[in-house]
Amino acid sequence: MSVAARISPKDYFTAEAWAKLTPRSSWKGLALVAHCWATIFAAGAMAVIWPITIPLAIMIIGARQLGLGILMHDAAHGALHPNLKVNDWVGEWLCSPALERYRRYHLAHHKFAQQSEDPDLVLSAPFPITRTSMRRKVIRDLTGQTFFKQRFGAAFDRVKKSKSFGAGCKEIADEAVRQRRFLIGNLAGLLVLSLAGYGWTWFVLWMLPMATWYPLVTRLRNIAEHACVAKNEPDPLRHARTTKASWIERLLIAPYYVNYHCEHHMFMHLPCYSLPRAHKILKRNGVLPRMEVRSGYFEVLAMASAA
Repeated sequence: MSVAARISPKDYFTAEAWAKLTPRSSWKGLALVAHCWATIFAAGAMAVIWPITIPLAIMIIGARQLGLGILMHDAAHGALHPNLKVNDWVGEWLCSPALERYRRYHLAHHKFAQQSEDPDLVLSAPFPITRTSMRRKVIRDLTGQTFFKQRFGAAFDRVKKSKSFGAGCKEIADEAVRQRRFLIGNLAGLLVLSLAGYGWTWFVLWMLPMATWYPLVTRLRNIAEHACVAKNEPDPLRHARTTKASWIERLLIAPYYVNYHCEHHMFMHLPCYSLPRAHKILKRNGVLPRMEVRSGYFEVLAMASAA
């Protein structure tokens, strides 16, 4: 198997600068999780008070649902909290119940980034595609088709394949547990909101963002990170892409520093909140021209649909 090339931090940072980037804060990761949920509730309250803002609230909440996934991703790297038990509990119960399965899968992605054995290669391999194909994908995302296929169809297929290929009972049971947690959590949310007289908000301000905006921004994230990056790329500075994000892109598309994906692949154990500082140091040291960096998400989208 072809393992992706690695780089040494000492080639790009002084010992002092690197020492300031690497610590895992006991409060910053937790503060980001709290911020994510606070933003969701604030957007929901805005929509209840001013119903005209519901479309904006759907976009904000859908982006924060992605934000929970991004913070779970940090937990998968053990970067959300220095105490691994706290890290895993927060990642599993306050971000996503898929933490353990995702960690196994995602670390394989880092090991073989953009190499033939990369399990995520299927996400970037089809690009660039035609504008017509991109338009169809966006429509499927915004109409809920992608959500239902991924949430229910893919889960059913995983259980079916597990049984067909003789997978252990644990894999099947884990999938059932994840689906049960999803249903129980959402039913509990519906019950609480209904008792408070706001049952409609669960459908409009939680499930609707999850079924529409969340799949779209997840697709944009995947495209920005690896689409049109060469397969079997030997240069570790070009295994992933960093996309500069404006404040509105950070609000509606790319929360919690997810746009610094090239830096993340270069130094995968850095907490997400250290990536902007790493980017600035690399820029100051003249490294950015060697990296895969784009000026915004619209530029990446245009590049990925230029076939």
